Amino acid sequence: MTVVSSNEFINNQEKYFDLALNEQVFVQKGDNMFLVSIASNETKKYKKPDVDFYRAITMGEFKLRAREVVEKAYKKYTNECNNTTGSAELS
Repeated sequence: MTVVSSNEFINNQEKYFDLALNEQVFVQKGDNMFLVSIASNETKKYKKPDVDFYRAITMGEFKLRAREVVEKAYKKYTNECNNTTGSAELS
């Protein structure tokens, strides 16, 4: 186990990354201790975009689609109201 200051770590990052392959390396900054850790293959897979990422839409696209759905529903509702009102008036 190795403990180094944050300044020492910043100045010699490669050294401590290499050291972390074989032992625990802690970086101390003030009252906090940080562990330099190697990402496992399991962790690495989450960094790759998945199917949901490619299906995602921007907020602008969402707003446009939502507006279209709301306008369509509003037109349907107003048409139904007009038809109901119109038939009631004819009676």
